Amino acid sequence: MFSALKYCHANRVIHRDIKPENIMLTNDNQIKLIDFGLSKLCQDLVSSEMVGTGYYMAPELYVSVGKCTYNEKVDIWSMGVLLYLLLCGYLPF
Repeated sequence: MFSALKYCHANRVIHRDIKPENIMLTNDNQIKLIDFGLSKLCQDLVSSEMVGTGYYMAPELYVSVGKCTYNEKVDIWSMGVLLYLLLCGYLPF
């Protein structure tokens, strides 16, 4: 998953919806990141739209739209929430 995000971020794409439902396991046990419907191609990797799934959204996404900008690190936050869920069996918040 981190390799997929690294590739996306290197190509200036913010996924913005990292959650268990957007991860698939292939028949040969490869992990795939899917559903790029909310992703955004950013020239400078900065955006200000509030999108995503509530439990996995970074705190800066909850600021009123247009008042705060964010970058690819919102995907890293979502990965942290996802890893917490996988390790503990429940969401951190």
